[in-house]
Parts: sequence; C-alpha cells; structure tokens
Amino acid sequence: MNKAFVREDAPEIEDDEEEGGSPLPAGSGNYMTPAGHARMTAELAHLVKVERPEVVNVVAWAAGNGDRSENGDYIYGKKRLREIDRRIRFLSKRIEAAVVVDPERRESTDQVFFGATVTVLDESGAEATYSIVGIDEADPSRGRVSWISPLARALLKAREGDTVRCQIPGGVRELEIVAVAYRALD
Repeated sequence: MNKAFVREDAPEIEDDEEEGGSPLPAGSGNYMTPAGHARMTAELAHLVKVERPEVVNVVAWAAGNGDRSENGDYIYGKKRLREIDRRIRFLSKRIEAAVVVDPERRESTDQVFFGATVTVLDESGAEATYSIVGIDEADPSRGRVSWISPLARALLKAREGDTVRCQIPGGVRELEIVAVAYRALD
C-alpha cells in the first residue's frame, strides 16, 4: 500500500500479527523443541539463500524490460519480495527469542512440563494423546498443542493419576492423566 494512504498516527502492526503467528506471552521466551527449532532455521536459510535471490533476479530482469507500471513480473516480484522479507523478519525474531527445550533430556518424572507427551482419558472414556510444544509448532491434527493453549495450561504441573479441568469452547472437560512421557518429537 502506498504510504500516502496510511494514517501516520495509526499504530504499527507487529510482525507476529502480520504473519498470523501467536504473540508470545509478555516476559517469556519462545519455547520450542529441537525439531521445531530446526524446521524454523531451515525455513529461514531457504528463504535467505534460495528463494529471495531467485526473486531478486526475476525483479532485476523485469525492471530491465522497460515500463514497470504494467509489467506483471516486476509487480508480482516486488510483492513477493515484501512477503519474503516480512517472513524473514518474523522467523529471525522468533529464532532469536528461542529457548530450545529437549524433552529427551528431561529427567524422568510423572509431572507434566513443556515437551511432555501426555495420554488422557475424558469423561466418556475416550483416550487421547497430546504433546506440549512451542507456539509455532502447534498442530492439533497431530496432537501437538501449544504450551499457552487452555488444554496445555490445564495439564502443566499436573501428575499421572490427576484429574484436570479444561475450559474449551464447548464447555468444561475433565481429563484424567493416564501417562506422561518425555520423548523426541519429529
């Protein structure tokens, strides 16, 4: 968007909000597993070393073709460069704030902390397994929940055999913790 159409007194949008990422809780680090850290680092390296240089070459070629106002390669390339640069800033900030916690190195305990893989039973007797991971690693379809999610907050510091109450959109659920394990997550 052209700067002429932006109010100068409008608050600036944080990169976390631009990327759709969850903002980190104030005063806390960006906890993540080694696998999550490796994925983010690999994505950043790919953007910086491969994707961005390719787009820069396309934009330079398109700019050399003359009229830029109707040059689709130039217009799209400049837009894609802004998207890549925004993602690079986002990843750089997240990686800089990263606190890597390896669940395999945690001493054996039946208490739930970051990185734990927890098996629970709900009121109906259905069993489910969740791994407590970093904000950027959350993937509910794989049973990966962010450590700031309501479910993870209910589970944190509880022990095997405890029953916890979790507030979800459908109401309150009671979950019994059946097992707690600390293992590598892919």
